[in-house]
Amino acid sequence: MARGGINLVLVRKAREALLSRGQNPSIDAIRIELGNTGSKTTIQRYLKEIESHDPRPSAAPSRLSDELTTMVSKMLERLLEEGNEALAHERAAFDQERRAFKEEVGTLNGQLDEAKKEITKLQSAMQTQDEELKTTQSTLQSEITRNARISQSCADLEVRVQEKDAQIQSLEQKHAHAREALEHYRATVKEQRDQDLSRHESQVYQMQQELTVLQQTLMVKQEEISRMIRDNERFIAENRQHAKEANQHRDAVESLQGALSIANAATARAEGAKELLTQQLQSKTREAAEAHLLATAAQQSESELQVKLQRYEAELGALRTLTETTVALKD
Repeated sequence: MARGGINLVLVRKAREALLSRGQNPSIDAIRIELGNTGSKTTIQRYLKEIESHDPRPSAAPSRLSDELTTMVSKMLERLLEEGNEALAHERAAFDQERRAFKEEVGTLNGQLDEAKKEITKLQSAMQTQDEELKTTQSTLQSEITRNARISQSCADLEVRVQEKDAQIQSLEQKHAHAREALEHYRATVKEQRDQDLSRHESQVYQMQQELTVLQQTLMVKQEEISRMIRDNERFIAENRQHAKEANQHRDAVESLQGALSIANAATARAEGAKELLTQQLQSKTREAAEAHLLATAAQQSESELQVKLQRYEAELGALRTLTETTVALKD
C-alpha cells in the first residue's frame, strides 16, 4: 500500500538502504524504494539536503587506483552481504522473540482472565456459603425445636400404636371370618356358574338342532321357489302364446266379417256360401271367445303366481333373518 506522503527521514532511509545494497541512490531508485510515492522534485530537494549534511567526503572514484577501487568494492560488497546476513539473522531472532513474547503475553492475559473469573466465582460461592450457613444455623435451631416436639409426639404415638395393635388383632379376626365367608361364596358361585354353563350348552345344542331344521326348511323353500319361478315362466310363455293365438283369431274374425259383408252384397247364388261362412264365423267366434277366456285365466294365474312368489320371498327373508340371529347367538 503506498504511503500517504514522504519526508526527509524516509528519503534518508531509502538512500541508506540502496547504498547498503551497493546500488546507486538515484531519484528513480529512491522513488521505487519508497513505493512509487512522492514527486521527483521533492526527492531531489531532500537528496541535496542530505548530501549537504553528509559528513563523508565525496571522493571521486577517479582519485583511487583501479586495483584499490576493485578491492574496496569487493570489501564493500562482502561487508554489505555479511551486514545484511547478520541484520537478517538479528531481525529473524528479534521477530521470533517478539512473537514468543506476544504469545506469552497472550497466554498470561488468558490466564489472568481465567484467574479473575475464578476469583469472581469463588467470591460468589463464598457469599452463597455464608448465606447457606446462616440459613443452616436458623434451620438447625428450628430442627432442635421440632425434634423436641417430635419426641413428645413419639411418646404419644407409642400409646396409639399399642391401641392400633389391639384394633389390628380384632381386624385380623374379622378378616379370618370374612375370608371363610368369601370361600363359601366362591364355592356357591362356582356351582351356580357350572349349572349356568351346563344349561347354556344345552340351549346351544338345541339351537344348533333348530338351526339344522331351519336350514333344511330353507333349502326346501328355495327349491319350491325355484319350481314356482319355472312354472311362472312357463305360464307367462303360455299366456303369450294364447294372446298370440287370440290375435290371430281376432284377425280371422275381422277377415270373416269383411267376407260376410261381401257375401251380403252378393247374389242369391251366394246364400249357400253365406250360410257356410256364417257357420265358420260362429265357430271362429267361439274359438276367439275361448282363447280370450284362456288368456284371462293365464293372466289370473300369473297374478296368483306373483302373489305366491312375493309371499315365498318374504318367508325366505324371514328364514334368513332367523338363521343369522341363530348363528349370532351361537357365536
